[in-house]
Amino acid sequence: MFNVGVFVAFVPIAIALIVSPGPDSIYTLTRSISDGQSSGVMAALGSSAGSMVHTTAAVLGLTAILRTSALAYSFVKFIGAAYLVYLGVQTFRNTDEFEITPESSSYTPRESFRSALMINVLNPKVAVFFLAFLPQFVQPGSNTTVQIFALGIVFASLGFLYQAILAVFSARARRVITERELVQTMLRTASGSVLVGFGVKLALERRTTS
Repeated sequence: MFNVGVFVAFVPIAIALIVSPGPDSIYTLTRSISDGQSSGVMAALGSSAGSMVHTTAAVLGLTAILRTSALAYSFVKFIGAAYLVYLGVQTFRNTDEFEITPESSSYTPRESFRSALMINVLNPKVAVFFLAFLPQFVQPGSNTTVQIFALGIVFASLGFLYQAILAVFSARARRVITERELVQTMLRTASGSVLVGFGVKLALERRTTS
């Protein structure tokens, strides 16, 4: 189905895209520091699940609707932007967000998974990216659907691996990072600002039709 050259070309590009800072990785980092390793890893899993949703949408042609319909794109874009801003504001408001106490958790692992999934799925830029990116590596003469799904699985798996490693390391450092109240405040402010910033950027960004 695939030759080695496809993966040699696909994997490095996928990794470069995955490690670029974005709302998914920022959210995983936030959940890991504030709620521990389990919540961080589940947030990473939620982001990867969102990638598979976009892969499925690309195969079904749903992503093409977002690419060609300004109304549909704007609708999803503003919902996604509002959700990011909401999460950022909640981070600002929750003064206990990064407070480390026994059994403390502002988000359960299940809630972390659900929120990360929503962040990914409600970003139409990700949907259009999958539609434009994955088909570039499809080989003629083979089952296109199977190839796109396989590439999507590889991308989602690499994304999960990277974010899970990020979650584990940040969770292990959480006590060192958050043992001072000033550091807790700075982390909460930085995380909230980044999430709100991503939301505002998404809302203001113009749709590209090329």
